[in-house]
Amino acid sequence: MSTYTGVIPPVVTPLTEDGQVDRSSLERLVQYLLDGGVDGLFALGSSGETVFLTDAQRDMALDVIVRTAAGAVPVMAGCIEPATPRVLDRVRAAERLGADATVVTAPFYVIVGPYEIERHLRAVSAASSLPVLAYDIPVCVGRKLPLDMLLRLAAEGVLAGVKDSSGDDVAFRQLRIGLDDQQDAGFSLLTGHELVVDGMLLAGASGSVPGLGNVDPAGYVRLHSYADKQDWAGARTEQERLGRLFRIVDAPDPATTAGATRGVGAFKTALHLLGVIDSPTVSLPMRTFDDAETGRVREQLELAGLDVRR
Repeated sequence: MSTYTGVIPPVVTPLTEDGQVDRSSLERLVQYLLDGGVDGLFALGSSGETVFLTDAQRDMALDVIVRTAAGAVPVMAGCIEPATPRVLDRVRAAERLGADATVVTAPFYVIVGPYEIERHLRAVSAASSLPVLAYDIPVCVGRKLPLDMLLRLAAEGVLAGVKDSSGDDVAFRQLRIGLDDQQDAGFSLLTGHELVVDGMLLAGASGSVPGLGNVDPAGYVRLHSYADKQDWAGARTEQERLGRLFRIVDAPDPATTAGATRGVGAFKTALHLLGVIDSPTVSLPMRTFDDAETGRVREQLELAGLDVRR
């Protein structure tokens, strides 16, 4: 069986209004996720604003998440940097702070091909005492991780899993088939495609890493429970409810506000309205939602049956 399975939200990093990591809010958020029944936590991913944070802020956030989880579930730490030496620095921090695994993208900003990507992943794995999962997110790094490389690194034990945020469902299915052919039962295949988790579980995903899982962890846990019972009608119903809730990312005008502001901003605004975190503050150059946008998030939370506190 895969080591990393089930619902593993990419934990957002609450900030104070002056941009510092909000320890108390982060502790409450981790407890909220644990109470929702999640199976793991992904610290310092895209939803965690890792590329916006200083090393000191990253260390603080990871330390709080690990300490608050207290071994109840595994904690994966994003070690996301443009080049290998910098990733290795973050791997050493993850080891020191008690993470259970690391998550690593292909190099970015520099122009690399399959050879360099494989060399990068092998170097990180060789230098790490922790399992390494590859993060396939071409929209951010400019490269899709090659199928043959992933199967080779899985077979050799270089990688413990993949967090797939490529949106390439054909490649996802081919990777699942290839892993089955290799009998790589211990390899974790995690989908970050939060609107089609039911479909990805049916296709053989080990688990999901949904950003929206910060807001409604219990909903994703229910979805997984339906899938475990092969109740695909129930899974579809829950997925569609979550799909409607995901409309919180459409609260800002997409013509003027894109990417991280819409996603991270929506999740933080929702968590603030739910009373989980003290402030919806996001890192520069992102912005917080205005009153009208916040009102649209509140409306979707209420329609989804969540307990709005503010």
